[in-house]
Amino acid sequence: MRAARLIKMVLLLQNRRSMTAAELAEQLEVSERTVSRDVLALSEAGIPVYADRGRTGGYRLVGGYRTRLTGLGRDEAEALFLSGVPSALRDMGLADAASAARLKVSAALNPELADAPRTAAQRFHLDAPGWWQPPGTPEGLPAIAEAVWDDRRLAVRYRRGDGEEVARTLEPYGLVLKAGVWYLVARAVPAGERPGGPREHPGEHRVYRVDRFASVVPLNECFGRDEEFDLPGFWAERSAAFARSILRENVVLRLTEAGTRALRYATDRAAAGEALAGGRTDERGRTTVTLPVESLDVAFSQLLALGPECEVLAPPALRERMARAAERMAARYR
Repeated sequence: MRAARLIKMVLLLQNRRSMTAAELAEQLEVSERTVSRDVLALSEAGIPVYADRGRTGGYRLVGGYRTRLTGLGRDEAEALFLSGVPSALRDMGLADAASAARLKVSAALNPELADAPRTAAQRFHLDAPGWWQPPGTPEGLPAIAEAVWDDRRLAVRYRRGDGEEVARTLEPYGLVLKAGVWYLVARAVPAGERPGGPREHPGEHRVYRVDRFASVVPLNECFGRDEEFDLPGFWAERSAAFARSILRENVVLRLTEAGTRALRYATDRAAAGEALAGGRTDERGRTTVTLPVESLDVAFSQLLALGPECEVLAPPALRERMARAAERMAARYR
C-alpha cells in the first residue's frame, strides 16, 4: 500500500508544479506527518523532491523530473512480478486490479526488460496454503478486504473458540495469510461510541480468524487509522507470544548427537533451539535439555519420531509411557 502511495505522490508532483503538505495529505488521504516521511523515503530512493520553505512553500520535483519506471533493472523488474500472491489476490477480489497493474508496469519497462514477467513466472511460484488443506475462500473475505482498503467499519458476528457467537463492530486494520488461513487484525469499537468521535481509550488490536465470521456487514462509517501501526511488526510479536503461550509443559530429555540434530524437526523449532542452547553435554556426547512442549500428549507423539536417539528423563508419567510404547514396538518386530 505504501509503494502505491509513493508512486501516486510522484505522479501528483509530476503533474503539478508544486503542492503543499496539506494538499498532498488530502489527495493521499494520510496525515501531513506521513507525507513528510514519504518525501524523505523518495529522496533516499533518488527521486529529487525539493521542499520550498515559507508560508507559500510546498514540495516540487527538481528540474522538471519525470518518471516512467524506466530506471528499473532486470532483477528489480523480475522481483516486482513476484511481489504478489496470486491466490491471495484472487481471494480478496483483487485479481483483475493486479493484472491491470502488471500490464501497465510491463508497458512502462524498457524493451530489453519486456520478458521479465515471463522469466519470473517460469522460475518461482508461491503456493500459500499448507499441505492437506483443501483450498477455500472465506465467504466474507472480499468485503473485509474492501473495508481494510477504505478504512471502513464492519458489523460482524464472530464465533469464538468456545463456540459462542458474539456481535462486534470492528475497525479493520489489516489482513494476514498464514499457512493457508486468513486472519483479520482489528480493533473492537466500544458500545455507544459515536462515529468520528474522540477516542480517549482506544481498544487494543486483536486477531480474528476470517473463517469464523458468521456474518460481515460493511458500515457507512470510516475510522481514523493509527498511522503508526505496523502490521508486520504486530504480527511477528503476536505470533511469537502465541507460540510461547501454548508451550505449557516442560520435559527433560537426554539426546544422542543424532537426536540433537533431529530435535528441531520433531518439535517447535524455536523452543528446541533455546533448549539446545541451554543443554549440558556429558563425556559420552549425550546432551540433556529441558524442552517446553504444548502438552505431554503432544510431546509423546513428537518424541516418538526420534526413536532411540531420545530418552525421556522427566516427568515420570511421560517416561513410563515412552517405555511402554518402546516395549510394544519391540514385540511387534520380533
